[in-house]
Amino acid sequence: MIFRLLINRVGGYFGLRESYLSTNSKFRKKILLIIHSGFQHETGSFLPLNNIINGPINFLHGTYGIFISGGAIIEKNCTMYHQVTIGSNMLLDSKGFGAPTIGDNCLIGAGAKIIGGIKIGDNCRIGSNTVVTSDLPDNSVIVNSPSQIIQKSNLTNKIYQLSSQIWGYQENGAFVIEKDDLIVEKLNKLINN
Repeated sequence: MIFRLLINRVGGYFGLRESYLSTNSKFRKKILLIIHSGFQHETGSFLPLNNIINGPINFLHGTYGIFISGGAIIEKNCTMYHQVTIGSNMLLDSKGFGAPTIGDNCLIGAGAKIIGGIKIGDNCRIGSNTVVTSDLPDNSVIVNSPSQIIQKSNLTNKIYQLSSQIWGYQENGAFVIEKDDLIVEKLNKLINN
């Protein structure tokens, strides 16, 4: 509760983010990071300070349970309800590798999940608990649909991460460095596009 009050004093999450990005003072950055960390802990959210957000986000029910990937791009006047996930897909063999881009004036309902390197057009509405894994054109509405089971053979669920400029994945609680040069090259190409 204390950190939420502090965040409100600096203009909410967007105000804190703007203060953090605009200051050159290491001391001020450290204080803002402490406030940000406490705020995320209090609200059960993950709201990075370094992603691209081109206008304040309207959090109608607060930031409770909201997760926004560090690679996501969010344009102006986006409205989100609680428990929204805007997540990266870091599975190398997936069609949707990368992080989402959300257009201007989008409304994202409670519990919605937008996953992968997809583009949500301007003025879109995403219904509560809807999972979106493909592009949406401007002025679209998407609501929950029946689940599909897609069976494949020999899936490998390595979730790749970039740590200290080195690609790897988690296995048995440890970070394993990817040694296959072709995979590293593919990861570097995808992340640089």
